[in-house]
Amino acid sequence: MEFILSFVDIVLHLDKYLLVLTQDYGSWIYLILFLIIFCETGLVVMPFLPGDSLLFVAGAMSASGALEVQVLAGLLILASFLGDNTNYWVGRYVGPRVFRSETSRLLNPVHLEQTHRFYEKHGGKAIILARFFPIIRTFAPFVAGIGSMDYRRFLPLALAGGIAWVGSLVLAGYFFGNIPFFKQNLSALILGIVILSMLPGVFGYLRHRNNRTRK
Repeated sequence: MEFILSFVDIVLHLDKYLLVLTQDYGSWIYLILFLIIFCETGLVVMPFLPGDSLLFVAGAMSASGALEVQVLAGLLILASFLGDNTNYWVGRYVGPRVFRSETSRLLNPVHLEQTHRFYEKHGGKAIILARFFPIIRTFAPFVAGIGSMDYRRFLPLALAGGIAWVGSLVLAGYFFGNIPFFKQNLSALILGIVILSMLPGVFGYLRHRNNRTRK
């Protein structure tokens, strides 16, 4: 419980924590941010790391002169791109080895083939749109790899999604994060970003649950 409260406190006060890290580590803050974004997008076991709010706050810090916005955006786009690719290849390696049992209700080759067909048909939208939804963006490239989505198709989509996601949030923070009203209410704004980014997933789950109940 104490860990959860500490994590929530860090997320809601990212500006203060990032400022302290920048003062303590100087230019190494770029590496720290790079690793956070890489792990959030590239390691399927770390979907809980801050993504949207971190990008926004880092952009706001760039506007105040604490970070260089061009360097920041370029490095974090690269981090998200490499993270997606890592996740994809882990899924591609794991999928055929896990989905073997014909008798398993979940891990059988039929589901592997269904996943493959889904990504062949809807993979483009899934890879790009998933970027803007917490947790889903961590699992989407992993599942794309499991489904053996054509890598030549996946690669430009991963790059486009990374540019759209990182670019939009870093620039939003850069242009709006230091406006007095937003700056004075940054914790509420961060909470709003977190809630808004999770709402589509919640609504999607509820809609799916209602559909199953009707059947």
